[in-house]
Order: sequence, then C-alpha cells, then structure tokens
Amino acid sequence: MRTLNLVAAISVALALNACANTPNLDAKFGDSVRLARAQQTLNQQAGRVPRPVNGMDGPSASAAYQNYQQSFTTKDSQSDAFTIGVGSKR
Repeated sequence: MRTLNLVAAISVALALNACANTPNLDAKFGDSVRLARAQQTLNQQAGRVPRPVNGMDGPSASAAYQNYQQSFTTKDSQSDAFTIGVGSKR
C-alpha cells in the first residue's frame, strides 16, 4: 500500500510539473499560423486601404446567388443523347 501511495504521489507531482511549463509555450502559441497567413497574403495593406471593393453591388450579387441556388432545384429539360443532330434542318 505504501508503494502505491508513493507512485501516486510521484505521478501527481509529475503531472503538476508538466502544467507549470505551459506559460512558456503559450507565449508563442499561434505564431506559426500567423506567419503562414502573412506569407500567403498578397497585399498586406488590403484591409487598411479605404477604397471601394471592385465587383458587384449588393442587389446584383444577391440575385446572382439566388439564380445559382435555384439552378440546383429546377431541372432543365434535357434531350436524349441519341437524338442530337438527328432530323435537324440546316
């Protein structure tokens, strides 16, 4: 029983010691992600430049998105593959 208590005390001490080192690790937590994101960014000042974004206005973009979404719900009539070019007049 004494050996079991000793082993338990040592394992608790080791577990607490492992948790004591996290402030050193937390100081650099996320640095690799921030570095990778900065290296993949084309224009570092893009969010700070006060100029309008090139592209569509809101209503046009919304309408285009709605048309895109509806293209999956409505089926277009498709002709049979064997009738392509058969009986067409030129």
